[in-house]
Amino acid sequence: MSIVNDFNEYRSRMNERIMAADNKVIKRLFNLDTNTYAEGALDTKTKEAIGLACSMVLRCDDCVRYHIGKCKELGYTTEQMFEIFSIASIIGGTIVIPHLRRAVEYWEALEEEEKKND
Repeated sequence: MSIVNDFNEYRSRMNERIMAADNKVIKRLFNLDTNTYAEGALDTKTKEAIGLACSMVLRCDDCVRYHIGKCKELGYTTEQMFEIFSIASIIGGTIVIPHLRRAVEYWEALEEEEKKND
């Protein structure tokens, strides 16, 4: 299995378990998150870039992977991704570098997955 499949399967499985608990607050939080990234005054592509940069600065690898996947789906190029990575690195400082490494690794894994599926 790849890091992409491992992440996506784990995330889906755990989200199902969380939603099965039927907790109103958690459900509303998940819904708020979904609606935040919907098309609005800012397009979805821009919102995902902001989400990715913020996730890197906050050092949340799960969030970074999620937003990288969304950026891939929305058609970001490697050059564009590295610009997002650079913004996050400047804002977050050198503490972001380990997360930058993992972000690049995940982006490259997505690129490989795409090549396999072509």
